[in-house]
Amino acid sequence: MVEIRNPSETVPGKNDRFEELGKGCYAFGADGCSNTGVIIGERGVLVVDPQATPALAEKVLQKIRELTDKPIKQVVLTHFHADSTLGATAFEPADVIASDLTRRMIDTRGSDDIRVLCDRDSALFSDLPADSTVIQPSMTIASSMTIDLGGMEVRLMHLGRGHTMGDMVVWVPQSSVIFAGDLVQKTSVPYCGDAHLTDWPRALDRVTAFRPNALMPGRGKSAKGGPAVATAVEMTRDYVITLRDAASACVEQSLGLRDTYLAVKDALEPQFGSRENFEFHLPFNVARAYDEALGLDQPQIWTLERCADLVDALGGSQSTPDDAASDEQVAVAAQSDEADGDQTVEDSQSELVTDTDFAASLVSGPEQDDEGEDLDLTADDIADDGDETTVASRQGDGENQEKVLEGVR
Repeated sequence: MVEIRNPSETVPGKNDRFEELGKGCYAFGADGCSNTGVIIGERGVLVVDPQATPALAEKVLQKIRELTDKPIKQVVLTHFHADSTLGATAFEPADVIASDLTRRMIDTRGSDDIRVLCDRDSALFSDLPADSTVIQPSMTIASSMTIDLGGMEVRLMHLGRGHTMGDMVVWVPQSSVIFAGDLVQKTSVPYCGDAHLTDWPRALDRVTAFRPNALMPGRGKSAKGGPAVATAVEMTRDYVITLRDAASACVEQSLGLRDTYLAVKDALEPQFGSRENFEFHLPFNVARAYDEALGLDQPQIWTLERCADLVDALGGSQSTPDDAASDEQVAVAAQSDEADGDQTVEDSQSELVTDTDFAASLVSGPEQDDEGEDLDLTADDIADDGDETTVASRQGDGENQEKVLEGVR
């Protein structure tokens, strides 16, 4: 039986921790929750991924106030998912920043994402206010921006499609710390339901190119030290490539979704079966990999009805959408027909500087609609290799996809 609701009995928010990753850089984490990054400068504080609910965000705010009384200047959304964004209101930031593509996904998918996640992980959203709606960015960026927090330079960058098409990372060069959002995992398997699996390894190459000394993943404890960062990135890469290639091999053999699910599970389980969220994410990950192998470039929107159809297709069972916990927990406001559109940095906002030169250095070709950008890092942004060797991408390594399924169903 396939069950898409979180089977864990973990109480979200328990066993919280606040780790220092480098000068002025911290990571908040707790059982059953996404991670939140905190960067403290002389002028103020920047928060990365503000938790799933305002109540969980208050836990982060309490940790911040133990260190500083400086104002929360910005909240950065690395992607659109509700489990990382709905706590933003608790910080009362001057600005909420996301990529242009994340803003588009919030507008087109955000309300459904809240409903689905409240149904799938009801414990995480149990204290979400009933009138909660999607978090709208006050500012969006195409590829990069540099923020001066006062003695602390922070770079926001869209490095290409991966976990979603709008992923951003937050890089603090002074401290050699990168906040990667759900683009990288360390102890959990990645969620791939809205992913671009072919592009994801290339985005991981760009993360590796910074050679960070510390990395905050989407969930779980942070990676500290170059070897630990490399291990987290490579685990994520291995999962994504194995998922992608196994599903592609199944499609080439004309297998249906259920048989693909069983075969891909067998391919992934030996290496990843003991990791957090393996069973929880697997139906959605396989469904997206199957679609991409069939040539569907843009992920389908996950609705309660589509989730029920997925369970039926895989031979599982769940309650109907009318019985979903999310319908009682949250009423999602309708999207306004008078959207403000993407906002730009005004001249008076001297602390927020659009780094056009740096943005231009990342883009080596014309912008591709809905497909991200072909990005390149400059020599200034890539650490000197020295005596060490940068981990190379294994994408397109020449191995036959059929080998992925060798010895499985």
